[in-house]
Amino acid sequence: MLVVTAEEMRILDHRTIEEVGVPGAVLMENAGRTAYQIADRSFGPFRGRRICVLAGRGNNGGDGFVLARYFFEDDAQVQVFLFSSMDRVTGDARVNLDICRKMGVPIHEILSEEDLASSETPWALAYLFVDALLGTGLSSEVRGLYGKAIQAMNRFPAKVLAVDIPSGLDSNRGVALGAAVQADVTVTFGLPKIGQVIYPGRALTGTLYCVNISIPRRLISELEVVRDLMTFEGIQLLEERNPVSHKGNFGHLFVLAGSEGKTGAADLVCRSAAHVGTGLVTLGIPRSINPIMEMKLTEPMTEPLPETAERCLGLISLKSIMGAMDRKTALALGPGISTRPETVDLVRELVRSSPLPVVLDADALTAISDDTSVLKQARSPLILTPHPGEMARLTNLSTAEIQADRLSAARMFAQRHGVYLVLKGARTVIAHPGGSLFINPTGNPGLATGGSGDVLTGIIAGLLALGLRPGEAAKTGVFLHGWTADRVAARKGPVGYLAGDLCEALPESLACLESRKRASGDAPFIPLVTTVP
Repeated sequence: MLVVTAEEMRILDHRTIEEVGVPGAVLMENAGRTAYQIADRSFGPFRGRRICVLAGRGNNGGDGFVLARYFFEDDAQVQVFLFSSMDRVTGDARVNLDICRKMGVPIHEILSEEDLASSETPWALAYLFVDALLGTGLSSEVRGLYGKAIQAMNRFPAKVLAVDIPSGLDSNRGVALGAAVQADVTVTFGLPKIGQVIYPGRALTGTLYCVNISIPRRLISELEVVRDLMTFEGIQLLEERNPVSHKGNFGHLFVLAGSEGKTGAADLVCRSAAHVGTGLVTLGIPRSINPIMEMKLTEPMTEPLPETAERCLGLISLKSIMGAMDRKTALALGPGISTRPETVDLVRELVRSSPLPVVLDADALTAISDDTSVLKQARSPLILTPHPGEMARLTNLSTAEIQADRLSAARMFAQRHGVYLVLKGARTVIAHPGGSLFINPTGNPGLATGGSGDVLTGIIAGLLALGLRPGEAAKTGVFLHGWTADRVAARKGPVGYLAGDLCEALPESLACLESRKRASGDAPFIPLVTTVP
């Protein structure tokens, strides 16, 4: 699903009204009606319950007036608190304000701090707030009555339904502009906005629903947007296996990972690749620690390789590695491999000369961070999977600078170096060399444990070995990794599950992902926050 800026959404609305001829009042009615339907599913029934609609004088307030009508007809004790005088409300919002008045919906003008103070008694008794104060076009800090109203709304215990976007949230950057509403549910219209799907805005948005309000698909397809929020239906899964197939039909992953003290990383990469269905997995390992890996691994094979005096892989291993790549279909390079100078030289040479598509992670990323020009010399497609600290080293920026604009950082690096980039973290970003961006909605804080990144490397590399194109392997691998973590957290608890638990859960997760993908096309309202069965 495309993710847009406030300006891109404004253009879509304008073209729908001016070129297609859909009246703005129809869009407003559709927005209010569908928001009410989701409110009913999320918080209903409303009969006899107090609902406070906080409305501005623009179109966001107009959507709130439509909602107020539906609540009123549902026998709710609805009141509208209008942060403007009624005579300043114009256009389609005015039409719906007048309808509310004629129906008998109570409307209170909030024009001063005294008006605001007098409203706090009904607010304290509210069952639900409808936030229709400020829309997606906000660009300056919230002050005055609006700021105080937002602070009061956040202070009271009632649930909050945000109309289009939580008031005070920057649509494009996902940051609070001074005070911002903490919503339980946000119903956004047309397409999701950037600020709703990245942190910290994601946390203010609550459960996000995106609804169609009659914006034609043709106009959306003509919008030159490169950002996409991944959903179940957008994930590419593997084809059903032929009953007469064999292990040789499903790829052979070569893994170069692990060193003394870091054999666990190699184990997790190999096991996760096997658990996503890779036909064969071979681990290349320094000869001296091969006996350890022979004990650790059962299904994956090992390839003892010549090693340096420090018992690590180095250029001394290169000839054997290149020979071992014969008949392999992908290479996973880096987890736990060490950052000794000889190993750094090997990594750089493999980036240049590997005939296989490569997933680079961990120590391999450190090895190229001093000279990223090697990436443009690669023979084969590269997928890089840095966390923010590694990304900072790759770009000579600070971690804070990377986190301040993760989308731009990922996109610029992928385009400049011609690679596929997976910038890990809350809402992992996948950037393609052509400029496309994908935002992953799956995963949870329980992934903040040693080895979870190694599992991701194994998943992506396994899918690559199975035959997925690099961009699809990166997208599907990230989504599957996060969704598996969500399923494990639901079963075991949000904290304390281990990277190995993810490996074991992958086969069941793959099966459930396929059934969820099929079912997602039938439901009218699917939250854009991953939920587990």
